[in-house]
Amino acid sequence: MTNEKLGLSSFHLLALWFGASISIAEILTGGLLAPMGFSKAFTAILIGHLIGTGILVLGGFIGAESKLPSIMSTRISFGSYGSYLFSILNVLQLIGWTAVMIISGGRSVNEITKILWSFDHLTLWSFVIGIFICLWIFLGKNGFQKLNLIAVALLFGLTIVLSTVVFKDSSVFTSKSVEPLSMGTAIELNVIMPLSWLPLISDYTRFSKNKKSGLFGSFIGYFVGSTWMYTIGLGAAIMAGNADPGSMMLAANLGLFGLGIIVLSTVTTTFLDAYSAGVTFLNVFPKLEERKVALAMGLIGMVLAILIPIEQYENFLYAIGSVFAPLFAVLMTDYFVFKKKNIEKNLLVHWGSFVIWAIGVYLYYQFINMDFFLGATVPVMMSTSILFIVTKKVTNSWVYLKKHPTALSE
Repeated sequence: MTNEKLGLSSFHLLALWFGASISIAEILTGGLLAPMGFSKAFTAILIGHLIGTGILVLGGFIGAESKLPSIMSTRISFGSYGSYLFSILNVLQLIGWTAVMIISGGRSVNEITKILWSFDHLTLWSFVIGIFICLWIFLGKNGFQKLNLIAVALLFGLTIVLSTVVFKDSSVFTSKSVEPLSMGTAIELNVIMPLSWLPLISDYTRFSKNKKSGLFGSFIGYFVGSTWMYTIGLGAAIMAGNADPGSMMLAANLGLFGLGIIVLSTVTTTFLDAYSAGVTFLNVFPKLEERKVALAMGLIGMVLAILIPIEQYENFLYAIGSVFAPLFAVLMTDYFVFKKKNIEKNLLVHWGSFVIWAIGVYLYYQFINMDFFLGATVPVMMSTSILFIVTKKVTNSWVYLKKHPTALSE
């Protein structure tokens, strides 16, 4: 895929991120907000997505300007060896996401086939979805770009259908809070979903034809799609106590068409995870072929989905936030504040950046426990950024490890 000379327009990036946001995970996470009642939960959805998507696009800006994949860009602040650690962490979380999405899609499809035809075979449906994801990767960007536009058009129709099913009873809009769920917790559950895409957005914005319009398209595509999915999940959980898309499809009498739509929505989202896992892997092993590695990642995710039914969304999202929020706070501060925009080829590790990152990971869980009114991501990224600004001038004199022993300090 790296050899494919292809520029993505604003519209293609809008379609790509809209398609990525239409996923079962987004609907189910929106359903977690139902105890707040519709009005408060919807406010949290809007605030959280404005914050989270804004951070996401800032990360995408680095890729659009530098033409570097997301994880490779961390070499700017952490050095080449430093980026290897984040490559491993990112590959693990992306394979995890691939497995989570495959099994979630498989269960929704299985729910439909059990009701319609008494066919109960979760393993088969997980396998089918995994194969479609690998096919999507095999097509490459040229085939993907055209096919994705068709898929997104169908998925847009899906959002209309699901909205009709969920909101046909207007009483959903007047539902009241039934359990204490703080605004801080609700906002964080919205911020960390777009944040989970932060370690891979530059894998795509680096191909944008026009930097500003491409980023605008990415913001609109993800913000609109994700807030819509969260709201659908919220409404479904309030009205029926169940945010599973398979149940919604059955309620809409979509049958076989609904089955196809669930498979399609899972594939368009999970393709990005598997492909970016391959891109990240190449940061450590650059001589490998990107498409073949991405296919391998898709297959590994499929096997995990079949063997290990991992679906702990909330804890999984918190783990992602704890690692990548402070990581990109350091990178963005270096890039936008200190204007460090190039990779130093002889820089192996920047220990000072690692220390600040580790402090940021610790602070993330402290803010989670504090139940801060803006969630944990925003205060952690701000705190990490301030710490990095304060310490950078001091640490620059002793924390560089470079290739040559005579160049261990600046």
